[in-house]
Amino acid sequence: QVQVVESGGGLVQPGGSLRLSCTASGIIFSTYVMGWYRQAPGKQRELVASSIRGNKVYGDSVKGRFAISRDNDKSTVYLHMNSLRPEDTAVYYCNARALGTPQLGGYWGQGTQVTVSS
Repeated sequence: QVQVVESGGGLVQPGGSLRLSCTASGIIFSTYVMGWYRQAPGKQRELVASSIRGNKVYGDSVKGRFAISRDNDKSTVYLHMNSLRPEDTAVYYCNARALGTPQLGGYWGQGTQVTVSS
């Protein structure tokens, strides 16, 4: 059984930093594309960042501010968020998908709320 579990969300002031973690079990972690997505109220779910075999992709709105990293030995992927803005407020979801699986497919975590506000 595959499980994807996020942690690390919370309330942070504008300009602050936060780190999200996601652990996946029941898969061969190193072979999976691990991604972070977010969804704000009334908006579509969007890609924040993804990582597979050293290749990293970022959404335009977070380039230069967010960084994705992974520890395959711990089956964990991280999202390091810096210079946070109110518009980064959203529920952040972790996704694990096998290569060849369409985006938005695969396995999802339950989501973790990130709120950027003073």
